[in-house]
Amino acid sequence: TTESITTSPLHIAYRTARDSLLDQRQGSGHWTGQLAASSLSTATAISTLALVRQHYPTTTIKPSALPAKNQLSQTIDNGLAWLANHQNQDGGWGDTNLSYSNIATTLLVIAAFKLADQESSNVKLLQAAQKYINNIGIEEGLRKRYGKDKTFAIPILTNAALAGMVPWKRVTALPFELACFPTAVYRFLRLPVVSYAIPALVAIGQARFLHRRPRNPLTWLVRKLTLNKSLRVLQRIQPTSGGYLEAIPLTSFVVMSLAATGRAHHSVTTQGVNFLMNTVRKDGSWPIDSDLATWNTSLAIKALDQYETDVATLDATTWLLSCQHTERHPFTGANPGGWGWSNLSGAVPDCDDTPAALLALDAIRRSDGFSAIDFPQLTTVAMAGVKWMLRLQNRDHGWPTFCRGWGTLPFDRSGADLTAHVLRALKAWEQEILAPDGPFHGKPKKLQQLIDGAFAYLQRKQNSDGSWFPLWFGNQDRSDEENPVYGTAKVLLAYHRWGKSEDPIARQGYQWLVNQANSDGGWGSGVDKSRNDAGQLCINRSGSGVEETALAVETLLTAPKSELTQNTLNKGLEWMIRSVQNGSFRDCSPIGFYFAKLWYHECLYPVIFTVSALGAAMKRLDPQHKQN
Repeated sequence: TTESITTSPLHIAYRTARDSLLDQRQGSGHWTGQLAASSLSTATAISTLALVRQHYPTTTIKPSALPAKNQLSQTIDNGLAWLANHQNQDGGWGDTNLSYSNIATTLLVIAAFKLADQESSNVKLLQAAQKYINNIGIEEGLRKRYGKDKTFAIPILTNAALAGMVPWKRVTALPFELACFPTAVYRFLRLPVVSYAIPALVAIGQARFLHRRPRNPLTWLVRKLTLNKSLRVLQRIQPTSGGYLEAIPLTSFVVMSLAATGRAHHSVTTQGVNFLMNTVRKDGSWPIDSDLATWNTSLAIKALDQYETDVATLDATTWLLSCQHTERHPFTGANPGGWGWSNLSGAVPDCDDTPAALLALDAIRRSDGFSAIDFPQLTTVAMAGVKWMLRLQNRDHGWPTFCRGWGTLPFDRSGADLTAHVLRALKAWEQEILAPDGPFHGKPKKLQQLIDGAFAYLQRKQNSDGSWFPLWFGNQDRSDEENPVYGTAKVLLAYHRWGKSEDPIARQGYQWLVNQANSDGGWGSGVDKSRNDAGQLCINRSGSGVEETALAVETLLTAPKSELTQNTLNKGLEWMIRSVQNGSFRDCSPIGFYFAKLWYHECLYPVIFTVSALGAAMKRLDPQHKQN
């Protein structure tokens, strides 16, 4: 009965999680969330501000665009105090306070203390850090972490070279002159960095060039002649916020490279410094990026749509529509029509945030509160987003993140999670896609071919055990740092959306998901942090994680019915209900992989994923409540 449903532990847990999510909305109906404080971001920002202070323009150049020197010093001191308080027990630092130590972050933290001239007052702390580094080895450790992808290894070594920790000859020279070519030809140039790292290619390439002259006279001449032109490229693609991709590490690497080569007064430097000063938190730390507001809002609306009938609000709809990119993007050359992860100027349209926004708009238009009179442009906007996605599809029939055809390095290739997300968005808007104004009007067979090609791609990407790996999410407790629970869940939701849950490929995936359940009923690994007697952070595993458990539960609700699946699902739901009852459903795990293997957690993820999973369970229990 309806009464027993509304008084059930499941319904009470759902309402609690839903209310928690709604409480975190901003005034204009959207969600901003909060990214974890990052030791890596904090270290790179401090190194940058220290180098700007060191090369502060003389009185002959008006430095008014830069913060005052004492302001820089205060920010540097606050950041170093935060870092000193977040060293792990093994002497190293992890990307977040829930992350295990790694070579990159630890190296960057040591560099920050050196460049800020704070070594003498932190001797014990830096000795422990150096011991951690020595046990791994700088270059060997970076090679093991990043492989052939130089996107992050070279900036780290540059930062270390600027701090006098490694000689410049150990820093690979970057062909910054290639940035002078039109963006349309970048994918043919075999650049040594991923598509989103062009600013680093220019600034770090120039820093290496100016600190260590190339032996080849022709290379020297070409680079000498393209110094100013490539710097103008850097200037042209800098967002109004000053932050490239709204990312603190990327912006820091650009600005420190310019400051250290005598260009602390340059507009790229001053804008970048002001971006860093605007994004520092009260506790002295920085996150990896300003925020994931658009992504969080899309996910939250879709999560509420599982069981609610009134997800549409005038403010949220207006806000989400305003986040669509309406001009060609100066950074990636992306066409208009896509969405990025944030409404801020440094975000770039991509193929995870765009399908997420399209699914949210679909949820809005089907909800009780939606009026087509208020938003006559909704379908037109959605079709622009669909066309944007269609143009991005790779030859392998999968979808990449930012740019079509960049397949050399991992984060530019097609991804199973991205492809599955696109498939779900295409299904949601299928009628409009085939309608008179749609991109496939009169071509249903052609659309079917595209869908079949995408599912063939997913089939090729399935691991032999039945799972799939995602591109942008990981699990730090696995030796390969992959997160197959996330990847498998996202792919199976696409199979379900297209009526393919009974497909042998999907069945294998569901079976894998069932087999991965932990003994406590959940999935993945939660983390717990405590301090030892010396006050150092200790990171411990603590059973399952909220995010992965919620994803697995939501996905198993779409599985073909079987006794084994039902038992696993029931245990998973019990785990989730307990987590809401004891409040741990808000506990984050660092499941996010940012650019170049940078871990993060986001405070809204566990809450959004919980609402989505429990809402889906409620809908199954009470199918009359909402007709989609």
